[in-house]
Amino acid sequence: MTNSNAHSAMIPARLLLVLGLLAFGYTLRAQQQPLYSQYMMDAFLVNPAVAGAEGVTAINLTARQQWAGYAGAPSTFALSAQHRVLRTSFRNRSRLIKSHVRRRRPTGRTGFGGFIFNDNNGRIHRTGLQGTYSYHIYVQGDMQLSFGASISAFQFKASVSADDGATPNDPLLAGKTSKFAPDANVGILLSNNTFYAGLSATSLFQSSIQFGRSSNPQTAYRLLRQYYLVGGYRYTPRRSDFAIEPSVLVTFNERFQYSLDFNIKGYYREDYWAGLSFRSSGAMVAMLGLKYQRYYFGYAFDYPMNDISNLSRFGSHELMIGVKFGDNSRRYRWLNRF
Repeated sequence: MTNSNAHSAMIPARLLLVLGLLAFGYTLRAQQQPLYSQYMMDAFLVNPAVAGAEGVTAINLTARQQWAGYAGAPSTFALSAQHRVLRTSFRNRSRLIKSHVRRRRPTGRTGFGGFIFNDNNGRIHRTGLQGTYSYHIYVQGDMQLSFGASISAFQFKASVSADDGATPNDPLLAGKTSKFAPDANVGILLSNNTFYAGLSATSLFQSSIQFGRSSNPQTAYRLLRQYYLVGGYRYTPRRSDFAIEPSVLVTFNERFQYSLDFNIKGYYREDYWAGLSFRSSGAMVAMLGLKYQRYYFGYAFDYPMNDISNLSRFGSHELMIGVKFGDNSRRYRWLNRF
């Protein structure tokens, strides 16, 4: 009876390890970044060129729990912030002239941003950060072209033992693994008040991660470069309080492995919204949100339609809270472009 209990206790540990490695392997092949459902609310998470593109200071907190009800399921937390450096206002400019202070004036084209994240898959943990610089120019009318570049890094940790694998004393699974991996991302974005389209690339350095005591480069996981192609358009009928916004996200890597998200959201007075998203990987996402003054609240529920549904029938849940500052000061942006 004791041996039977001990054996049954080992099965969940092995299963958690296998699922964690599979999830991490899938992340390396297809995502390379934590998975988000409400990236439309904070596109900065997938494209560094978004930093400062709206001309406001934005802070967003995202919490995601995948496969609810299953022990050791993936979970992600991310905190992002972005800011546009404004031009010197007419009042401050006059004050500087009168005080004979010589100071280089901001052009209004520069943005900054950054975010930190913590991603957990069973016994596998990743904690990362990113710093971003962006530059924005107007190309025609109100159309803005943005460029962004990021320096990023993450700490990878895994704690496994040789008993967790099918092969005894497997050096790939023995001991703890800890790896600090620097990286870089770039992006470009074309946008105005109703339209946006962007392309970004992550993991430019293609860092590799070696498990356990093995020194064989063939067993190391190498981060593939990953590309995000995102676009959307918001249509508002004349004199209507309602708007509709279809959008797409195509994610692919250099091995031509890809996934496709098709999203559609409806807005009422820009204060309330609801939407649906369909993923080619086999999931449907329902989204709800509201705006109160300068604060934004969003919730997404992912329901898998593949083999993962056998592990978790409660789906995945994601909560996003955001705040934007400085919108009033940019009300007359057509007079002075930021």
